[in-house]
Amino acid sequence: MSTAPDPKVDLYALDLTGLPRHKSPYSQNNNNCVEVTYLPGGGVALTDSKRPDRDDQRFTEAEWDAFTKAIREGLL
Repeated sequence: MSTAPDPKVDLYALDLTGLPRHKSPYSQNNNNCVEVTYLPGGGVALTDSKRPDRDDQRFTEAEWDAFTKAIREGLL
Protein backbone atom coordinates (compact mmCIF):
# COMPACT_ATOMS: atom_id res chain seq x y z
CA MET A 1 0.00 0.00 0.00
CA SER A 2 1.53 3.33 -1.01
CA THR A 3 0.94 6.54 0.83
CA ALA A 4 0.82 10.03 -0.58
CA PRO A 5 3.94 12.14 -0.07
CA ASP A 6 3.80 14.56 2.84
CA PRO A 7 3.94 18.12 1.44
CA LYS A 8 5.21 19.43 4.78
CA VAL A 9 8.35 17.30 4.48
CA ASP A 10 9.02 18.87 1.10
CA LEU A 11 8.45 22.38 2.48
CA TYR A 12 10.91 21.89 5.33
CA ALA A 13 13.47 20.39 2.93
CA LEU A 14 13.62 23.65 0.95
CA ASP A 15 16.67 25.86 1.40
CA LEU A 16 15.47 29.42 2.03
CA THR A 17 18.89 30.96 1.46
CA GLY A 18 18.55 33.93 -0.86
CA LEU A 19 14.76 34.01 -0.85
CA PRO A 20 13.45 37.47 0.01
CA ARG A 21 11.61 38.02 3.29
CA HIS A 22 8.73 40.47 3.39
CA LYS A 23 7.42 42.55 6.28
CA SER A 24 4.06 44.25 6.38
CA PRO A 25 4.19 47.92 5.40
CA TYR A 26 2.29 48.50 8.66
CA SER A 27 5.20 47.18 10.72
CA GLN A 28 7.24 49.63 12.71
CA ASN A 29 11.03 49.61 12.66
CA ASN A 30 11.33 47.88 16.04
CA ASN A 31 12.09 44.34 14.78
CA ASN A 32 8.88 42.94 16.30
CA CYS A 33 7.55 41.66 13.02
CA VAL A 34 6.59 38.46 11.34
CA GLU A 35 8.44 38.08 8.07
CA VAL A 36 6.92 36.13 5.20
CA THR A 37 8.91 34.21 2.61
CA TYR A 38 7.01 32.95 -0.41
CA LEU A 39 8.16 29.46 -1.35
CA PRO A 40 8.25 27.76 -4.74
CA GLY A 41 4.96 25.97 -5.36
CA GLY A 42 2.86 28.43 -3.35
CA GLY A 43 3.90 27.64 0.20
CA VAL A 44 4.90 30.22 2.80
CA ALA A 45 7.50 30.38 5.57
CA LEU A 46 7.00 32.68 8.56
CA THR A 47 9.88 33.98 10.66
CA ASP A 48 9.72 35.99 13.89
CA SER A 49 12.19 38.86 13.34
CA LYS A 50 12.69 39.37 17.07
CA ARG A 51 13.66 35.70 17.50
CA PRO A 52 15.82 34.80 14.48
CA ASP A 53 17.27 31.90 16.51
CA ARG A 54 13.95 30.07 16.27
CA ASP A 55 13.02 27.91 13.32
CA ASP A 56 10.54 29.25 10.83
CA GLN A 57 7.06 27.83 10.43
CA ARG A 58 6.13 26.59 6.98
CA PHE A 59 2.69 26.27 5.47
CA THR A 60 1.36 24.71 2.30
CA GLU A 61 -0.54 26.93 -0.10
CA ALA A 62 -3.86 25.47 1.10
CA GLU A 63 -2.98 26.05 4.77
CA TRP A 64 -1.90 29.64 4.09
CA ASP A 65 -5.04 30.35 2.07
CA ALA A 66 -7.25 29.01 4.88
CA PHE A 67 -5.34 31.04 7.49
CA THR A 68 -5.50 34.33 5.59
CA LYS A 69 -9.17 33.74 4.73
CA ALA A 70 -9.97 33.23 8.42
CA ILE A 71 -8.20 36.50 9.27
CA ARG A 72 -10.07 38.43 6.56
CA GLU A 73 -13.37 37.01 7.83
CA GLY A 74 -12.58 38.02 11.42
CA LEU A 75 -12.40 34.46 12.68
CA LEU A 76 -8.87 34.89 14.07
